Amino acid sequence: MPGYTKERSSIVVIGLSVHTAPVEMREKLAIPEAEMPRAIGELCGLNHIEEAAVLSTCNRMEIYVVALSQHRGVKEVTEWMSKTSGIPVSEICEHRFLLYNKDATQHLFEVSAGLDSLVLGEGQILAQVRQVVKAGEGVLGFGRNISGLFKHAITVGKRVRTETNIAAGAVSVSSAAVELAFMKLPESSHTTARMLVVGAGKMGKLVIKHLVAKGCTKMVVVNRSEEKVAAIREEMKGVEIIYRPFTDMLACSAEADVIFTSTASETPLFLKEHVKDLPPVSSEVGGLRLFTDISVPRNVGSCVTDVEGARVYNVDDLKEVVAANKEDRLRKAMEAQAIITEELKQFEAWRDSLETVPTIKKLRAYADRIRLAELEKCLSKMGEDIPKKTRKAVDDLSRGIVNKLLHGPMQHLRCDGNDGRTLNEALENMNALNRMFGLESDLSLVEQKIRAKVEQSQK
Repeated sequence: MPGYTKERSSIVVIGLSVHTAPVEMREKLAIPEAEMPRAIGELCGLNHIEEAAVLSTCNRMEIYVVALSQHRGVKEVTEWMSKTSGIPVSEICEHRFLLYNKDATQHLFEVSAGLDSLVLGEGQILAQVRQVVKAGEGVLGFGRNISGLFKHAITVGKRVRTETNIAAGAVSVSSAAVELAFMKLPESSHTTARMLVVGAGKMGKLVIKHLVAKGCTKMVVVNRSEEKVAAIREEMKGVEIIYRPFTDMLACSAEADVIFTSTASETPLFLKEHVKDLPPVSSEVGGLRLFTDISVPRNVGSCVTDVEGARVYNVDDLKEVVAANKEDRLRKAMEAQAIITEELKQFEAWRDSLETVPTIKKLRAYADRIRLAELEKCLSKMGEDIPKKTRKAVDDLSRGIVNKLLHGPMQHLRCDGNDGRTLNEALENMNALNRMFGLESDLSLVEQKIRAKVEQSQK
């Protein structure tokens, strides 16, 4: 395998986002939180993938991996995406974006800071990046590099929001959905249109808050349990929030002019056959029942667009709300970018410092092999019945000598990554120690890992 020598494993992101792929495609790939450990496990089972994480939100589906070979890793992940979603590889290739190492890191930092959202600075994405770390905890393939990357991205997201006013005036997907609905309604009906919200999770709650901010004083909320709705009602004093169970959804829809959907349902809640028999809405609200669907996978089937008295908007339609206010966005984005550049340097230095870890391990193992061999010789010379105390004293003596001898070299291999000079020194020291103690085997580390993986998969 000559192509691998000296190649360092790469951080790669393979993604589909609102900027590159339509919602139909993203929803087939969406991975619910409960499936995250399984997805990480399957990805790390691929021959060239060592670590993995998945960021799956309504605007993006991105897979972050540590790949032993960029080219082969990307190919394997793309094939896995095709297998899980049923989308042909050629179609994924047409819509995916690929970024490597520093670019991949920068991308995640920008995502976490809200620079890559439809809505600049939106806060929900940071919570979703946190969720990835939470879901990855204790999962074998959510390894040191990837967890380090995501944790650093959270720091970046927090810094950008604290130090720039990027989130001021920022709208979430939920508020953009409310804005869009109001853009489509005749102004005269803004306070009288009958509102129905399906799903009272995080997104649904935000929809309710934005409706209240727009002057709505009454709405119906359909949810699995009444608990969440009761909590929202407590919070929104003076607003009439009527709870209905899911079984009443169609009956409630018959009495609604605007329907917002934001549930985690894997299958559509509204299809053509449900909507076509609903009574028409009045001309005062424009004569069209508006379905504003902010779920991925979608809650409103695309077939509903064929129904004469209905209009369907999904996440991809929110772009027109966002087009406003370009200059302000650019200025804030530039401030954020300066923070990202600084944090990027720190993360890269931390990653570089990990390069010396294999040498530290090999040097320890080498010294320990010698120690154990010499200890055995010594103990066998001392005869059969050595008291436990003596055996322990000799063992401690050998450990003490080895540890004291290793202390200096180990210090010179570690670097905190804060300045480039110590890093270069650490890497020089690493090469010197590898030569002195013959720690470099013929095969590069990457190559050994690949061989081991390939052999394992052939069993």
